[in-house]
Amino acid sequence: MIEQLNEHFANFDFDVRKSKDARFMDQKVTPDVLCIMADCVLNYTADRDIEFTKDDIWNDSYFNTNVKAIFNKPDAKNETTRQEYDKFTSQPLRTLAYSGVLTMRKEGNKNLYHITNKPILEFIAMKERNAYLFLYHYLIKVLSDSNELRYFEEFKSKCVNGSVDNADFQDLKTRFQRFIIGNTAINGTTEVNRIFPKILNVYACQNNIQGTVKGRLSANQFYYTDLMYNRPNWRDVGKNKNISRNEAVEEHETLMMAQNEAYSDYQVQKAMNMIRKMYTESEIKDQWANGEATQIHHIFPKSAFPQLAHYLENLIKLTPTQHYTKAHPSNKTDAINKDYQLVCLLAKSDSIENSLRKGEFIYRKESFVYVINTGLSETLEIDLDFRDIKRELSRIYNAA
Repeated sequence: MIEQLNEHFANFDFDVRKSKDARFMDQKVTPDVLCIMADCVLNYTADRDIEFTKDDIWNDSYFNTNVKAIFNKPDAKNETTRQEYDKFTSQPLRTLAYSGVLTMRKEGNKNLYHITNKPILEFIAMKERNAYLFLYHYLIKVLSDSNELRYFEEFKSKCVNGSVDNADFQDLKTRFQRFIIGNTAINGTTEVNRIFPKILNVYACQNNIQGTVKGRLSANQFYYTDLMYNRPNWRDVGKNKNISRNEAVEEHETLMMAQNEAYSDYQVQKAMNMIRKMYTESEIKDQWANGEATQIHHIFPKSAFPQLAHYLENLIKLTPTQHYTKAHPSNKTDAINKDYQLVCLLAKSDSIENSLRKGEFIYRKESFVYVINTGLSETLEIDLDFRDIKRELSRIYNAA
């Protein structure tokens, strides 16, 4: 999908010196907020070719239900909370508009938005990791077009060779302040200083270098989990800094699901809805595949593996007969037919391989291996090809 992102960005000139628009990025534009806002836009428009405002989104019951529960915010329909939600809704929409994923036009004092690149919006809405990847590549394009990327690269070089200090950080920050104040309507450093960390820290996270915390150079490299608006309470869970970025992604999702039941329910339902839309027929072509495929089955059950419940790679579309007769013997939803679990995994492997071969961005082979390793307590390597994965699955189940 990175290639598709860059192909999209290549159609635009994001030079802030020309646009004079400082709202290409803003304080509330974090991966988790951008992800849920993209999902809310898709839910509100529901395949309709319509324009919408930020008010349309925050007045929608889907937004109110999920944002209120996940981000511990007050009721969105209460007039006294309007200021609370204004930046939360408007800033991500402005970023999506600047990036060309949406278009924006003025009508009176309202901004009217319209979806122009639905595949990318769907990519962002799918998971926070996708929103993070979108932000990184988008910000690189903005900085490059604006001739500012070179200063971030100089800062990175000093971080990598261990010579960076607070003076280098302050120099980068001051350059960015002068750039924004000199080219946009912002005329003071206070507002710039709210935007700068959101840019630097995404860049820092992707490049494994130091970022900024509370206006200062961070003591250590910046981490994926620290980018989030809705960060887990590390005082309760203990933060592990000795992990890779990909492991941090998995850790963040697991911790969020453990801490917030509403977040877990939202992620699982979103994933199930995606699988439901993707396939018109059962993913397993056996003698029980006749009939309408209406069931979304957790290959490794949600009750036993809640950390896998929202993984698309753990979900498969089945017919009612396949679901309630084969996957769950005698319609006992708490029981799993191990033989048919293997059938599900082999079929899911084919679905994932076919999707990736088409260049789609729905699945990740690494996530499928993670699902298998977690569900079966195995240690399969992520560099296995799909033929080897299926061979290993057959070996594991035949040995059981």
